Amino acid sequence: MAGLDLSGIARYVEDLILLDVVRFTSPAGGPPVFNPDTGQYETPEGDLIYEGPGAVQSGSLPETASAVVATQPWVNETTSKYKAFTPLSAPLAGRDTIVTVVQVHEGGDVSLLGRQWRAMDPSQGGTLGVIRVTSLDQIQQTSGGG
Repeated sequence: MAGLDLSGIARYVEDLILLDVVRFTSPAGGPPVFNPDTGQYETPEGDLIYEGPGAVQSGSLPETASAVVATQPWVNETTSKYKAFTPLSAPLAGRDTIVTVVQVHEGGDVSLLGRQWRAMDPSQGGTLGVIRVTSLDQIQQTSGGG
């Protein structure tokens, strides 16, 4: 029995939503570095894993995590749930892979440029997949004070 050929649907979905350019890099050691051009702290890039068509979309609303001990204050960090979409031909992103939007399509959200996310888990796969999905957590900007 022949399997279901989703290649036509995959091309359609890729053309429909993979409008921006995303970069996947391995995590580099060291703290975030201040970029004077953007005025933000950025995580240094490691080795290039993938750069090509993709999209980043928000998931649910951010959540604030609490400390494990009930008498401790709330942790000042949110979990910002996002998803990265790439073609099935893109390599799997491992946990902690850094995802950066490096180009947006005309009319796209330019506030995404330069923002970075960390892969929460390896990229998802499935028998009937038409695009690759990677769960992300936005890398929070810091004031750099201290």
